[in-house]
Amino acid sequence: MTAHPNYISPEGFAKLRAEYDHLLGVERPQVVEVVSWAAGNGDRSENGDYLYGRKRMREIDGQLRRLSRKMKDAKVVDPKTQPDKGRVYFGATVTIADEDDKRRTVTIVGNDEADASAGRIGWGTPIARALRGAAVGDLRRVMLPAGEKEYEVMAIAYPE
Repeated sequence: MTAHPNYISPEGFAKLRAEYDHLLGVERPQVVEVVSWAAGNGDRSENGDYLYGRKRMREIDGQLRRLSRKMKDAKVVDPKTQPDKGRVYFGATVTIADEDDKRRTVTIVGNDEADASAGRIGWGTPIARALRGAAVGDLRRVMLPAGEKEYEVMAIAYPE
């Protein structure tokens, strides 16, 4: 278990579960079948199907272990049930403005669900940490690789 909770939305957890189920129920059995067939073809040291299949099976098993650990450590939080919708917490969609009044909208999601290009930032990122607990009108300073930046919280929304 990590020092900080691994928050994840119900949708994010369902995606992890679906990937795990697909690997375990579809991909791995297909690879096992190919490896079994290839093993019956004689010399394994020069058998590409056998060697690639074993390598792929190790990759799948490693991914299954990682997914299993993530799901075990996950704390599913439904943003719809957030009692204080006037402050920024997990699952909030926040519009912020920097010193130049450049606005940007981000949704705070689990670290495993983050996709910066889609405006989904992980709970553990510097911006998300700085925004935690903020209300509309609050100013928050964030230390970024390019230097310190100040943001004003313009709007906060949660899923209905």
